[in-house]
Amino acid sequence: MPNPTSTEHSSFAGVGGKRPNVLLISADQWRGDCLSAVGHECVKTPNVDALAREGVLFRRHYAGAAPCSPARATLYTGLYQMNHRVCRNGSPLDARFDNIALAARRAGYDPTLFGYTDTAPDPRGRDPHDPHLTTYEGVLPGFTARQLLPEHEKQWLSWLRSRGHADAVSRDIHIPVGAAPGEISNNAPAYSKDETQTAFLAGEFIRWLGEQDAPWFAHVSFLRPHPPFSVPEPYNRMFSAADGPAFARPVDRETETATHPLLAFALPQIGKSGFMYGGQGSINEWTSQDFSAIRAVYYGMIAEVDAQLGRIWQALKDACAWDDTVIVFTSDHAEMMGDHWMLGKGGFHDGSYHVPLVIRDPCQPATNGRQVEHFTSAADIFPSLCDRLGIAPANHVDGESLLPFLSDSEPAHWREAAFWEFDFRDIANESPERHFGLKSNACNLAVIRDERFKYVHFAGLPPLLFDLAKDPMELSNVANDGTYTSTRLAYAEKLLSLRAEHLDQTLAYTELTEEGPVSRRP
Repeated sequence: MPNPTSTEHSSFAGVGGKRPNVLLISADQWRGDCLSAVGHECVKTPNVDALAREGVLFRRHYAGAAPCSPARATLYTGLYQMNHRVCRNGSPLDARFDNIALAARRAGYDPTLFGYTDTAPDPRGRDPHDPHLTTYEGVLPGFTARQLLPEHEKQWLSWLRSRGHADAVSRDIHIPVGAAPGEISNNAPAYSKDETQTAFLAGEFIRWLGEQDAPWFAHVSFLRPHPPFSVPEPYNRMFSAADGPAFARPVDRETETATHPLLAFALPQIGKSGFMYGGQGSINEWTSQDFSAIRAVYYGMIAEVDAQLGRIWQALKDACAWDDTVIVFTSDHAEMMGDHWMLGKGGFHDGSYHVPLVIRDPCQPATNGRQVEHFTSAADIFPSLCDRLGIAPANHVDGESLLPFLSDSEPAHWREAAFWEFDFRDIANESPERHFGLKSNACNLAVIRDERFKYVHFAGLPPLLFDLAKDPMELSNVANDGTYTSTRLAYAEKLLSLRAEHLDQTLAYTELTEEGPVSRRP
């Protein structure tokens, strides 16, 4: 566990000796390659780019898990899934773990939430009839919720009705005007660019900002560019189906599903309803052209969020808070967006886990515009903010502080690979358990991925190995190729060592002696 009170990089004070404001922004399901700052061939993100020019852009940043609840558990606690054990949406977050909001309170802030955290509460100690136990969309312990916006979006719908949209009574409002439910269309919905969920949350944060007269900590958690894929003018026609790089996938679905038993099981079960509101059936019915049309809308949704980020940047400047605010911009997980014939998140491909990360610290102007090529993890954000605020996490964490990168130095012994996990158990229905004949605790995978190779280890299914130097799109599994046997074993050993090193160390660095407890934390 890092000890930020003793590291040369930590700084509790901001500009002029003031305690800094902290603004943590997450945009749900944003791919790490979808930034113009990293050279995307068509997506333009001028406001994220502007933040990166005044901060540090981490080009190889990866989520720790998927989908939303597991990914956010890593983001908020600094723990890998192997330790926080949030396995799927609906898995409770153990109440004993420290998190980003509780730590902010210890630093003297009232951490305030705009949006959602997708945190299922620990059911122990609660009455079984407690309605909080019927949803995974709870609030991370420690946050003051100023404006909730869970996936049902009732708060936003009520706001739309107050603006004259009498028909904003359900999420049907996302169906593009003139389109049938589930139809792929780049028609605009009934609400305008100033009435999106993103605009609503940005406005609520800006209004709250005007009330502040002391250092603050805020988390703005945007739903977009999470589906349903629908966006108003002008973003709906900003991109065409012809825009974008080549999809990372084989020529057909049959070749894809032949790669691994998990793909053969999971791909047919991805439903259209998760992406186009009112859709029915499997996305396997959609053509390559359909994926291209959806991707154009997704790019437009990214542009819409970026525009609202610009609105927030300007509000901070107008409030004279820009030079007192540490800003962290990231996503919980990414989006396959047609790669490997998939939509959504999960599995083992980079498209689900490579996410953006930009950090701007006004106390570190020397690093403005720096781009970091080292592998970084969502688990690094919690210890980094603790380090920046001069406090220590209350338990073991798996991440490392990113502050050395912000001070234009190179941390010693930094990781040489990305690591993430995916748990595909289904406690309520046991569908994968029955299909594969596995116990729930064997329905999981772990990935170690470096410059050259990517190794995927399954607890109960065959492994995968990709030679990324020859096969950057991950099209050819070489795990059973005899010429790669030594490589496969070497990466299996690396993964085993990583997992052994990251077993919970909360008390492992403490020894009781005749003189009392001795703690030696690295």
